[in-house]
Amino acid sequence: MTPIPIVALDVPNQETALALVDELGDACRFYKVGAELFTASGPKVVREVRARGADVFLDLKYHDIPNTVAGGVRRAAELGVRLLTVHASGGGPMLEAAVKAVGDQERCAVLAVTLLTSLDRETVAAVWGRDTSLDMSEEVMRLAELATEKGVAGVVCGGHEAACVKRRYGASLAVLIPGIRMVGGAPHDQARSSTPADAVAAGADYVVVGRAVTAAADRASAMRELMAQLT
Repeated sequence: MTPIPIVALDVPNQETALALVDELGDACRFYKVGAELFTASGPKVVREVRARGADVFLDLKYHDIPNTVAGGVRRAAELGVRLLTVHASGGGPMLEAAVKAVGDQERCAVLAVTLLTSLDRETVAAVWGRDTSLDMSEEVMRLAELATEKGVAGVVCGGHEAACVKRRYGASLAVLIPGIRMVGGAPHDQARSSTPADAVAAGADYVVVGRAVTAAADRASAMRELMAQLT
């Protein structure tokens, strides 16, 4: 199975985002709207991207009390987003509230973020008060199990952990790998980046690519190269 590519609109305003969407055209039909763009432009940018015939992954990583998260998720689902994220570490009641809030919006799936790919073992250990010998894959699996128990559709994790998730849960739990980098590309702020080939080998359902496409001199060509490496 070829993972579905999602291009990150990590840009400061709606004008720049929509220009990128228009430039890529039919080469990409799925885009991520994250914190910077959503804070600058709000729900309107989601509507505008969808009006161009593309799906939206709203990556706001909700993490709050269950009632607050449910409200945010409900409004996101009403916007028609295809995917949205919550933090698995928000706990069982919060995850349940998020799933329930989607309601009958069948096209909207809740994904639980396990460990951010910007985090390395030492950082996770420091934040969670754990020993630096902790196993990152075990931590991801623990959070994936919680997400599964609460009815979440999928998880977000690094490529190194994705294979473990897929071996245990198969098609019953979708996996999205962010921070995709072309072979030889700069890791930027990712501590655990993956190549397209890594994502395919891990069995990912979705991959998110940012600057490897959006910062390329020829974005359409970069998108074609990504697709070639995913097949």
